[in-house]
Amino acid sequence: MLYRSPSYKVFTICNYILLGLVSLLCILPVVHVFAVSLSSRAAATANIVNFWPVGFTTDAYKQTLANAHFLRALSIGVERTVLGTGITITLVLLAAYSLSKSDRYFAGRTAYAWFFVVPMLFGGGLIPSYLVVKGTGLLNTIWALVIPGAVSGYLLILMLNFFRTVPVELEEAALIDGAGHFTTLFRIYLPVSMAGIATISLFEMVGHWNAWFDGMIYLKNTNDYPLATFLQSIIAKEDFNLAGIRGRGRREHFQPHGQSFANLYRRAADHGGVSVFAKVLRQRHCARFREGLTF
Repeated sequence: MLYRSPSYKVFTICNYILLGLVSLLCILPVVHVFAVSLSSRAAATANIVNFWPVGFTTDAYKQTLANAHFLRALSIGVERTVLGTGITITLVLLAAYSLSKSDRYFAGRTAYAWFFVVPMLFGGGLIPSYLVVKGTGLLNTIWALVIPGAVSGYLLILMLNFFRTVPVELEEAALIDGAGHFTTLFRIYLPVSMAGIATISLFEMVGHWNAWFDGMIYLKNTNDYPLATFLQSIIAKEDFNLAGIRGRGRREHFQPHGQSFANLYRRAADHGGVSVFAKVLRQRHCARFREGLTF
């Protein structure tokens, strides 16, 4: 039986307590939001809901799930997440496998590596990106949301270094048995790299699911918005209305006001002020008015 000293036992107890508190910090906000969603509108607006519903009701879920715009945005959001994650993982794995080879086997490897590293340091900006998407015919399509950022330099470097930890003897044995590069990649490298693949897949899924800004820029029809963009347009609509900025969009329940909001962003983009506009808007209005916003 393993002997545990008193100091080790004290450390273990403190460790459990600390990790338990950290876990509560992550779980309690989710519990609070869930309780608010099951509370009455008056209780949510009065900000009297803590971790248990006040005036229990499921009207918010009924209205949300009965709304055609929400369901369409949800399906588009799932489609974007699946497409974007699949394309990114495929391209990253192929590029990382190639760049993980030494210059002895891959001539010009360093030049190709810098081709991916430079965009990590210097971006073209919003307006050039918009012009590229428009010039390639991707505007107003779901491909405008997944193709421009399909290859992430950070994920590529992560998988490149992960592939370098695979013993070279495994690859040499496969090559002796007559395996090609694709066979070596899919039957040798990928099975021993599932931890790294799961990590970059999670990063990419969360990124696509939460991304809303590119939908505002590249999609003109609000019916084509993914879920994150759809919800952001609703929040922006409420912020504009509470601030006295009234638009001329539809007044249907849950209908996004994203068309006029996106037009404001595009006009700001023409003058290079997108980030300033967004920052001022969010800081001045969102914190002040979102407390009373319920669906």
